[in-house]
Amino acid sequence: MTAARVGLRVAVGVPLSTGRNTLGALCVYGDRVEDPEDTVLGLLGGLAAHVGQYLERRRAEELTVELARTKDEFLAMVTHELRNPLAVIGSTVALFGDELDDLTADQQREYLHVIARSSQRLTVMADDLLDLASLEAGNLAADPVDTDLCAIIGEAVQACVAPAAAKQLTVTVRLPDRLGLHADPHRLRQVADNLLSNAIKYTPAGGTITITAGLDDTARTIVWTIADTGIGIPRAERPRLFRRFYRASTALDKRIPGTGLGLVITRTIVERHHGTITLAEHTGPGTTFMVRLPSTAADA
Repeated sequence: MTAARVGLRVAVGVPLSTGRNTLGALCVYGDRVEDPEDTVLGLLGGLAAHVGQYLERRRAEELTVELARTKDEFLAMVTHELRNPLAVIGSTVALFGDELDDLTADQQREYLHVIARSSQRLTVMADDLLDLASLEAGNLAADPVDTDLCAIIGEAVQACVAPAAAKQLTVTVRLPDRLGLHADPHRLRQVADNLLSNAIKYTPAGGTITITAGLDDTARTIVWTIADTGIGIPRAERPRLFRRFYRASTALDKRIPGTGLGLVITRTIVERHHGTITLAEHTGPGTTFMVRLPSTAADA
């Protein structure tokens, strides 16, 4: 009806194909009523094939450029993120060795703590890279059992008490007694650790972090939020937030270390549990992540 109103009387469409996949259709419209001839259809089909091949080559070229750029970013990130903790470990070991006879027991423990913190940072990076490799291969392991999300969140919060206290952050937790679900507790703990450590890392001293979880109105979905008053993510950059190696400009400007892998792995784990993770609307400074997971409450 719309075509007729603007004077179009005939339309011909041929598939726009690469030979393996159909990308769309090449459509031609006319203002005279006539039956398309086989020659015209053949010409359109040939033209559509050339356009499809061109688009396939263009896409391959774009992917090659994107792969090269990602590889460069990966190498730069790994080099930078490895160099810093290794430099700290190397210099601390050298000082420890040179001054060992003059150090008190407390000073020796402090040196060892510095080495342990840098070693832990390297361990986290290695674990992220291994998980990324598993993600790329499509076999990120998960072993679901009947478990309690509140207990998992509680353990993650307890593990973050010291770093939160060091920045004088106020951490508020609002949870029910239990939130049952069928999931891998180790992987969900990884999600909790990633989101909480990000909130602590990107929230300036004296800020607040709020963790809530509960059932939605249907009691079929758990809604879990982690909100902070941190540096936030510019709205224009949010569509890229879950891309591998992506770091927000706010984090780069403040030279906050990170690999850009935590949220990619977190989203993969959540999706493996048939859930979703999004950046929710947030008033004031900071960010709010919302995780939605299937609940077993309705089956209880």
